Amino acid sequence: MIPNVRKIAEKCNTDISAALHIRYAEPMSAHTTFKTGGKAALFFEPETEAALAALLAILRDAGTDWFILGGGSNIVVSDEGFDIPVISTRRLRHITLERTARSTADGLLLRCGAGSSFDDICRYCERHALGGLEDFAGLPGTAGGAAYMNARCYGVSISDVLHSAHSISGETGRQTAYICSPDDWDYKRSPFQQTKEIITEVCFRVRELSAQEQQQSREHAAARIADRMSKGHFDWPSAGSVFKNNRAFGKPTGKIIEEAGLRGISEGGAQVAPWHGNFIVNTGAATAADIRRLVSRVAREVYEQTGFRLECEIIFCGAGAAQPDSLQP
Repeated sequence: MIPNVRKIAEKCNTDISAALHIRYAEPMSAHTTFKTGGKAALFFEPETEAALAALLAILRDAGTDWFILGGGSNIVVSDEGFDIPVISTRRLRHITLERTARSTADGLLLRCGAGSSFDDICRYCERHALGGLEDFAGLPGTAGGAAYMNARCYGVSISDVLHSAHSISGETGRQTAYICSPDDWDYKRSPFQQTKEIITEVCFRVRELSAQEQQQSREHAAARIADRMSKGHFDWPSAGSVFKNNRAFGKPTGKIIEEAGLRGISEGGAQVAPWHGNFIVNTGAATAADIRRLVSRVAREVYEQTGFRLECEIIFCGAGAAQPDSLQP
């Protein structure tokens, strides 16, 4: 449990109240695309990087760990919620275009706060005639979360369009500017996943579009959104693809799950989507436990039928959270 909850909150209210929003017993179901999860005893929303840095210093002094939340689009929060503070980056959502000589070699740089949604980013690009991010149109979640997970859409990974990122060390408070190096990244993996660095800003490479290119860009982005809708991405609460694809399997994971006869099966209120084998949806009253049981069941049955060991893409987090048993090596 969080030591001295009130003392931590009082310290925050005294030192950084103007740029920090604090909530108590906040339901995580309101902050995840699965619409499940228990409560966070302390829920923080800093508005600036300085407020985030000050908050981290207070939490370090209090001797408590924390959980960083982006758009909540790739996680399953346990039914017990969090027994450590949750820090949401959603208010770090500035978007600015950098036009300097320094950025010329890489094209223009679009600076996005970690909490910027891809809906906002793509709208900004359309208004300012900028191209390069069309494949991410309709992607749920935030810039920071996408960088952390190295999100991949239609064959394009975030690392393919990323120039740099700014972060704060959760351990020391040191601020770092990271320049993207391809060697640091892999399929659905980023250099941030094994560190206590908290992404505060992401810089994407973009380019100016001609009038003709603007129309093509709009059509490209609209086609990506339409494709997501046709695949049922927004029909029910979910976290998108549950398992990673593995080229060694010879076909997409969703196809493997469908061929195993698992499309449409359910555990409690969680169901493998009838239209897509690699989606699990909340049909209305799913718990985190339901989702975990269903993920484990799918992975176990696929392994028994094919020998393929699926790797989970969604993250199970919160008090008592653990990777589903059948995914353990």
